[in-house]
Amino acid sequence: MTAASIRARVRAEMTDEIKNVARRHLATDGANLSLRAVARDLGMASSAVYRYFASRDELLTAMIIDAYDALGGTAEASVGAGRFLDRFLSACHAVRDWALANPHEWALIYGSPVPGYQAPRDTVEPAIRVILLIGKIVGEAAAAGEIEAGEPIGGPLGEDLAAVAQQAAPGATPQLVAHGLAAWIHLCGAVSAELFGQLNNTINARREFFELQMRGAASIISRPV
Repeated sequence: MTAASIRARVRAEMTDEIKNVARRHLATDGANLSLRAVARDLGMASSAVYRYFASRDELLTAMIIDAYDALGGTAEASVGAGRFLDRFLSACHAVRDWALANPHEWALIYGSPVPGYQAPRDTVEPAIRVILLIGKIVGEAAAAGEIEAGEPIGGPLGEDLAAVAQQAAPGATPQLVAHGLAAWIHLCGAVSAELFGQLNNTINARREFFELQMRGAASIISRPV
């Protein structure tokens, strides 16, 4: 192993350790991260941490990308062959399971915006992995004749949705894209409502209630043929 590869490995390990400590701070401080506090927990001078992350925002960006990629990878791995409803529900349950296991990371990417933080374009591709997955499920179901689109959507909204379809669900109609986006919003809202305590003292059978909601979300996309 060359000296350069050793340095790269050490840097990667230290970068991961900094992010791990920062994730622990999410549990107590939310997104109000302090590089000085992270450095203190690591037993390092703050100037040393700045050699890995130039600012709090750069550290937040790295954590946001990691969270989106972990969520997207989990959802993608959950979806196999099968009919539309089964595939859609598998993806939805995978998203919920990941969120319950990683509540602070979910709050970071789907909670309140961090004051003063502007997400760079680097976060866009990881952020849309679940949306693209739903688009893929919808597009493939439509191509297989499993679902039908319903009434066409025209005008400026139809043009917007057609552009989204080109990226997220090739072959899908604008109305299927609209319904898919609505279902994704329903999914995020259902997970956040559970995670942020809005079902406390109301619903105990959480998984069953989530299943009910997601079956409703699937019906938003299209009624089965």
